[in-house]
Amino acid sequence: MREIYYVEDDAGISGMVKAYLEGKGFQVTVLSTAAEARLALKRHLPEIVLLDWNLPDGTGENLCRWIRRQFGEQIPILLLTVRGETKDVVKGFENGADDYLVKPFDLDILYSRLLAVLRRAEAAGISAGKQKKLYCGKLCLDPEKQDVYEDGEPLVFTPTEYRVLLYLMEHKGKTIGRERLLEAIWDISGNYVNDNTLTVTVKRIREKLKNPFYLKTVRSFGYRMED
Repeated sequence: MREIYYVEDDAGISGMVKAYLEGKGFQVTVLSTAAEARLALKRHLPEIVLLDWNLPDGTGENLCRWIRRQFGEQIPILLLTVRGETKDVVKGFENGADDYLVKPFDLDILYSRLLAVLRRAEAAGISAGKQKKLYCGKLCLDPEKQDVYEDGEPLVFTPTEYRVLLYLMEHKGKTIGRERLLEAIWDISGNYVNDNTLTVTVKRIREKLKNPFYLKTVRSFGYRMED
């Protein structure tokens, strides 16, 4: 089922939109604040975000900009707002929105706009809802480019450090035993990374990440990445 995040603090409007779109076959998750939206997006990416401009803890334009900074073009964004002046529409697009619909809107028009945005995303080769980059806390890892960022700042890791971090990120939320991790980090010459090297490698990763809360040590067993 195609998934939508709808960021809207007006329960009456969000309930109406949710019921309509779910009747069209979508799964709609309503988030009432920017903070809820950020947390949900770090855990999982939907196919599209419907975003209200005025939120209790910020503005839709700021959240839109944050989404683009964190996830690039992976998620199409449709702004829904009472702000219909030209300057506001322009500002919405400048901050990363893919389309803009002014309230009050007809639900059939919303549905048509939503489908159009998804079609454009698919035509552009954007895999909406498929998380290419990996995230944990403020950490972002791009397997395609082999880049690592923390809170937007690039970090440099050795090949072995990167492989350990990638493996833990790919299995976020699961405790990975040291033996399993050693077997996974197989170097080019066919030798296993020894146990002491693994300990030192994780220690260096922690230092570069400034001892992050999201890299956990499970005593006498292994490690776990978690938000």
